[in-house]
Amino acid sequence: MGARNAFQIIVFLSCILIFGTMSATSLEVDYYKCKQICPQAEEIVKGVVYNYVSKEPGLGAGLIRMFFHDCFVRGCDASVLLDPSILNPNPEKLAVPNNPSLRGFEVIDDAKSAVENVCPGVVSCADIIAFAARDAAFILGNISYKIPSGRLDGRVSNADEVRKALPAPFHDLTVVKALFAAQGLSTNDVVALSGAHSIGRSHCSSFTNRLYPTIDPTMDEGFGYFLRGKCPENAPVDSVVTQDFVTPTELDSQYYQNVADRKGLFFSDWSLLTSGETASLLNDFRITPGLFEAKFAESMVNMGNIAGSGQGEIRRICRAVNY
Repeated sequence: MGARNAFQIIVFLSCILIFGTMSATSLEVDYYKCKQICPQAEEIVKGVVYNYVSKEPGLGAGLIRMFFHDCFVRGCDASVLLDPSILNPNPEKLAVPNNPSLRGFEVIDDAKSAVENVCPGVVSCADIIAFAARDAAFILGNISYKIPSGRLDGRVSNADEVRKALPAPFHDLTVVKALFAAQGLSTNDVVALSGAHSIGRSHCSSFTNRLYPTIDPTMDEGFGYFLRGKCPENAPVDSVVTQDFVTPTELDSQYYQNVADRKGLFFSDWSLLTSGETASLLNDFRITPGLFEAKFAESMVNMGNIAGSGQGEIRRICRAVNY
């Protein structure tokens, strides 16, 4: 038996094992490889993401956030990528939680173009977002996991749906948990995915209500004065600050130490301390080596399983539906 045939048999058998353990969803690990649709798809995306994120780590944070913002609105269907058009002048990307803060669209564009050059018309933009977020997590945090794929791209994108679905920086724990539960996600997922605040940047406007006119008593006072220096009251420009001042370019458990020290930027961060369940999880993630990384990977997969409408297409370009 030749080496090539032996390799193909190994891949085939591994796919059978993977498919045999899949849930009722249509998503499958190694979907493009096992179906022989585009075996190189994930590696192509990984190469593009590495080229960007190795130069600008903030783009990695943006890609993880993009995955979150896509999946929580209409499921993981790349609806967040659609540009405004005559037929749809108000898509998700123009909603306040996304505009102008959401980053990484150019990475997805280049990854899609690279995949199309090799395998035209078969790899969805929704899967590319999922792969890109997974690859960013590995580059920034050495977090490795398999992400099921086989998603379709949605044809509907409505900015008015975004605020209703996404947790906001000012939400308390009750609201955050309810929004996660609406997507089939658990309290464990709430705490694990909040760890993404270990990387990236935030606009001052997302938390200055905790700084003025007085410093929120739920925030460490010294940290509050430090943030006032970064975000002056009534500033003409909405500046940005890093979300984790200790390890700003590393996706790690430092976030949980920051929250325990009352040095998280958002009220929603502090609210994790208001429940015995979430406070206990937060403490476990803070002190147990490797626990955050394992649970973050698990929760990213859980979030990637949020189903879309079940109807869609493979877009030719990610910014517009096919016509």
